[in-house]
Amino acid sequence: MKLGKLTFLRKLLFNKYLLKIIKSYINAVHENEIRRIRQSFQSIGSVSFINYPCTVTNPQNISIGKNFHSGHHLRLDAITEHAGNIYNPIIVIGDYVSMESNCHIGSINKIHIGNNVLIASNVFISDHLHGDTNGTYNNLIPFNRPLVSKGPIIIEDNVWIGEGVCILAGVNIGMNSIIGANAVVTKDVPINSVVGGIPARIIKTLK
Repeated sequence: MKLGKLTFLRKLLFNKYLLKIIKSYINAVHENEIRRIRQSFQSIGSVSFINYPCTVTNPQNISIGKNFHSGHHLRLDAITEHAGNIYNPIIVIGDYVSMESNCHIGSINKIHIGNNVLIASNVFISDHLHGDTNGTYNNLIPFNRPLVSKGPIIIEDNVWIGEGVCILAGVNIGMNSIIGANAVVTKDVPINSVVGGIPARIIKTLK
């Protein structure tokens, strides 16, 4: 009897028609969620696609151009309040920008990504810190420290950002530059530069 029930359950679970129905339902849920998110952005251009799952905080503070594409697990955080402090973040993403999976962009100030920017997986771009490095807020646990920005992040056109890169506040990355994998960018990058390392340094200037 038990064996018969197990056989029935196996047939039920692996029934291709049932799996097709479940998959269609999940896709419909995902499509509805993406549609809701798209409608909440300050603006989003035509032929722009965001893969699900994704996390978007305060999309009304985020503008996306046309032909944008993201991989799975994109995280866009426009943070308007933290620990009782109010912020006015702006995230602007230009046209023909492509981000691979697991990218995280967080702003309390301004992050501007230009046109034709290619971003690999696992990239972190943040214009703020929890507290500062002067010890001012050491009496508070890190999560409860106010968010502090050293300035906006500007990424100009035609930039290629490699796997695992971290870009920190107050940085301007010049057009046509290449950021090598796992680099930590803490200072401005001149146009037509290849940079890499921790912290990132110029490796080559492109002609």
